[in-house]
Amino acid sequence: MAFGWIDEQAEARRRAGLLRTLRPRPADSPLLDLASNDYLGLARHPEVVAGAAGAARTWGGGATGSRLVTGTTELHTRLETELAEFCGFEAALVLSSGYAANLAAVTALGPHGSLIVSDAGNHASLIDGCRLARGTTQVVGHADPEAVAKALAAHQGEAIALSDTVFSVDGDAAPLGPLAGACREHGAGLVVDDAHGLGVLGEGG
Repeated sequence: MAFGWIDEQAEARRRAGLLRTLRPRPADSPLLDLASNDYLGLARHPEVVAGAAGAARTWGGGATGSRLVTGTTELHTRLETELAEFCGFEAALVLSSGYAANLAAVTALGPHGSLIVSDAGNHASLIDGCRLARGTTQVVGHADPEAVAKALAAHQGEAIALSDTVFSVDGDAAPLGPLAGACREHGAGLVVDDAHGLGVLGEGG
């Protein structure tokens, strides 16, 4: 039967205790949510909610097109300017989600002939970015700068090392100093996903 394998795999997940189901929550749920990505509790902050409502009244319910066609608004550019200033960088680019940002970054920075050295504990979005990129991916041990340096030393050509800054599953922090040193020594780029650290760790968040 066509697609019968879907039912077989679902049954295998059920037997293994791995079957997950959607559990819709009401807007006024009294539960304390410790599983969300809203670390700072800003999703329901009155100023954030009022800002989102005001933006929808002014700009409508969507960007109406891709960023390169008609989808870049003055609101996008203002947000990107403020984000760049907050992070201390020259520029910023906003995408629709962190997942999309990682796919875009890894595929753009890992072209054919390049080496992507990826931490074994990286987020699924980085792993999928490696799968889509045309470069060769080498997975190294978790939070192991020496393994990164060894992989980079064995490669001739363009290379990047790829790591979360705060790992989403274990919650530990990457050794960014040694990672940066290994990349600098071997002329490689260092690409980090700071989704779980931005606004939470470091001086001033």
